[in-house]
Amino acid sequence: MKITKEKAQDALKDLQETWDIMFKGKKPKRSSTEWERQREKVNEKMRNLEPFVREAAQRITITRSRGRPKLFGLVERTMLFLFVVLVGKSNRYCEALLEFFLPFFGLKVNYKYIERLYSDEYVKLVLHNLFFLLIHLEGISGKFSGDGTGYSLTITKHYSTNPKKKTKDYRYAFRLIDLETGMYVGVGYSKRSEMDAFNKTMQMVKDFGIQIDSITLDKYYSSRKVLKLFGKKTSVYLIPKKNIARIGKWAKIIKRIIEDPVQYLKDYFQRNLSEAAFSADKRRFGWVIRQKREDREETAMFSTALLHNIFSVRIAAQ
Repeated sequence: MKITKEKAQDALKDLQETWDIMFKGKKPKRSSTEWERQREKVNEKMRNLEPFVREAAQRITITRSRGRPKLFGLVERTMLFLFVVLVGKSNRYCEALLEFFLPFFGLKVNYKYIERLYSDEYVKLVLHNLFFLLIHLEGISGKFSGDGTGYSLTITKHYSTNPKKKTKDYRYAFRLIDLETGMYVGVGYSKRSEMDAFNKTMQMVKDFGIQIDSITLDKYYSSRKVLKLFGKKTSVYLIPKKNIARIGKWAKIIKRIIEDPVQYLKDYFQRNLSEAAFSADKRRFGWVIRQKREDREETAMFSTALLHNIFSVRIAAQ
């Protein structure tokens, strides 16, 4: 079948009508029983977190350097960092909290020490290794959805409610999520744009050697430039823009839309998992980045994605 511009326009019109009839305003129902059953998986991950961190740290070769030795070992520093991020409070608050738990944890540090953990290169390496270990432990389906979001640098401006999202006020994140496990398999950070964060995520997935069998993306990424990133073996689910001028690489997608618009929309709207994950992450870990240095901001946003994978609970729709 030869895909012409006219056929493409008709296909997009039919797709919009199908969406209005079958999908507009509808949300999948969730099973509370399945939720409770799978929450045990989260508890198991938390119980095994310290051994996972230790394994991730053992993969790093540490060279001796001049100066005073570190106050705590690498495993202890990483666990302290994860505790601070999980608490989601200011460094001064965490300092006071650690004083309260001193008889149990044996850790006494000030807020400046906590802040420096965000730029500790060895801690960042452990976090990277831990991210890799967790996704391979859970398994990778090859079916992904991706989307971008933003985090505010100030408590007075929320990314989702401010129409003017200036880069000086926000930092951008893109995360690629596995549709079967609910785990992030790639993340990207940028102070410039969501597209820059997207490109960094794709590079991370490539470095991990992860095969993308299918990917669903928001309309923001609907361009030939994005399509060129994926080979013939990857099924890409995008909604082409209405003013599409040249068919080219869109032909394969338009053909699938014409053959079965209902199934195409069912596959496309699996990207709702990305939006649900962002919402859950911000409610659980916060939507404000407290760090002022760019490298520490990146570490903070990466740690949110890592904690998502620790708390990830995939709930089957009824």
